[in-house]
Amino acid sequence: MNTAVAEKKPRLTTSAMIASIASEGQRVKAAPFGKALVEYAASHPEVVGLTADLAKYTDLHLFAQAYPERFFQMGMAEQLLMGAAGGMAKEGLVPFATTYAVFGTRRAYDFIHQVIAEENLDVKICCALPGLTTGYGPSHQATEDIAMMRGIPGLTIVDPCDALDIEQAVPQIAAHKGPVYMRLLRGNVPLVLDEVPGYRFELGKAKMLREGADVLVISSGFLTMRALEVAKDLAADKVDVAVLHCPTIKPLDEAAIVEAVRYKHRLVVVAENHSVVGGLGEAVASALLRHRVQPAGFQLAGLPDAFLDAGALPTLHERYGISREALGRRIKGWLG
Repeated sequence: MNTAVAEKKPRLTTSAMIASIASEGQRVKAAPFGKALVEYAASHPEVVGLTADLAKYTDLHLFAQAYPERFFQMGMAEQLLMGAAGGMAKEGLVPFATTYAVFGTRRAYDFIHQVIAEENLDVKICCALPGLTTGYGPSHQATEDIAMMRGIPGLTIVDPCDALDIEQAVPQIAAHKGPVYMRLLRGNVPLVLDEVPGYRFELGKAKMLREGADVLVISSGFLTMRALEVAKDLAADKVDVAVLHCPTIKPLDEAAIVEAVRYKHRLVVVAENHSVVGGLGEAVASALLRHRVQPAGFQLAGLPDAFLDAGALPTLHERYGISREALGRRIKGWLG
């Protein structure tokens, strides 16, 4: 049995496991999740940390070093991880459970659904390598995690853009009553939102990061970073791009989305590090349809409904249309 588990989790090289999405020379902050959790837990003794043999690769090792008596190593057993987290929450603790997104969703889905969500327990599931943030092929690429988790009643879903988003999200999801699934960027995480005047993460709220008359990009996760980069690039071609960041996927800030689209004659592009099936794009389309809002045009800039290749991340991001250059080309093409 142990051999079978090990075969599903091949030993990867360190450089691949901690690969950063930051561009060369980009400002980064190291381990924002781990540091924010350590800081929050200092005044909240109810917070505990659990992982499935991946403390180092989810930055939870910092919590383990700071609070060894509050850290629990569950081994390669994601179902046990979620079951134990649910049990601890029933005793009044606030567990932060970390693993990779593919294992936390695909392998432990029923335990999240039945043990945690059905009883609305205060478990915070923080999963690294969301979407296309690893080059190790479909076994490690969680391109459908949001689609899976959106179907669980009462589960809040957070997809932060950068280190600032993560730092500010940690205390808010900890204080939130009920289960949370947060897509986790780990290691050296880009820092971009501190350049947006007045920006602060607010759970459940979308934020307009810049205005533009020609295109509205609605985005989450690191695709918001890409959208901001593309907006600067397209400005040189006199294409004016607005960017609406939706770090909370569920519950979705439909009011902000409707306000950003209604009565504005511009192309709407939803950009996400996720399959075009079941993610932010379909959630936005549903919201607009239900509110009877018709954009001038609507396109999804997400990952294809396919098993993606293995390889170097920059190459894969370009191939599947979510690199800075590829996203810019897609938007220009849709504008005609």
